[in-house]
Amino acid sequence: MRFARVGAAGAERPVVVSADGGLLDLGAAWGDVDGALGDLAAVGSALDGGHLPSVGGDDELRFGSPIPRPGKVVGIGLNYADHAAEAGAALPTEPVVFLKATTSVCGPTDDIRMLPGSSSTDYEVELGVVLGATLRDEADPARALEAVAGYVLAHDVSDRAMQLERGGTWTKGKSADTFCPVGPWLVTPDEVGDPAALRLRLSVNGEPRQDGTTADMVFGVGELLAYVSRLMTLEPGDLVITGTPAGVAMGQVEPRPYLRHGDVVELDGGVLGRQRSRVVDPSANPTPDHAGVTG
Repeated sequence: MRFARVGAAGAERPVVVSADGGLLDLGAAWGDVDGALGDLAAVGSALDGGHLPSVGGDDELRFGSPIPRPGKVVGIGLNYADHAAEAGAALPTEPVVFLKATTSVCGPTDDIRMLPGSSSTDYEVELGVVLGATLRDEADPARALEAVAGYVLAHDVSDRAMQLERGGTWTKGKSADTFCPVGPWLVTPDEVGDPAALRLRLSVNGEPRQDGTTADMVFGVGELLAYVSRLMTLEPGDLVITGTPAGVAMGQVEPRPYLRHGDVVELDGGVLGRQRSRVVDPSANPTPDHAGVTG
């Protein structure tokens, strides 16, 4: 199944996506779409039985992040060999872990707001993993996978100067509002199948920049979740973004093709859906038409 949240920023309502792409209202009885979403079997029965009302005006609805603001967003760095190589970094012997502010999460078509005047804003298409159960001190990757509620398409926007130069930590360069577009939907594991067999693509203004597969991850999803669970408790609704393939602007020769005001970034995650975001520099456009950052 695929779950989403649609509506104006801060007033999204939970829906389930039908087989033909229509949106069906889950209603207040089901609660919001987070890792702890009630009885998925019951939702499936209601869906199959035609008991969920349609949400009108699908073409005009804004998609928010498919999960409400998570308790935490855990990032994994340098988790594709080709990306580590383009960054000039050694292949990690254990996962590189950082945090993004939860306020960075926004919807898949919301504007990406650069830090004012930035000349080093970069793009990173990623597979996101949403927890559906508490995970703590887990050693077995297979058991860790059992805690997954679903998968999402995620965009780990990064300001490289803040991340690497300005007395930086990775969190410092990755946590601005709108620096984590998520969605359009959360896809349950049964529909995704093998999370190591997903193609991830990103283009800027129609020009392909990234085209990779999760099969090339250094550490698989189960390994990452087990590892992180031994550093911190993962809770339902938490989001783990699992690294990006090669092709980021930082890895290119000068002049590096960092994002600029007015650029349009498109992501394609196959079964995970597509994103399309406009890049806005607030110093170039003081009052951008931004849909909101609450997700």
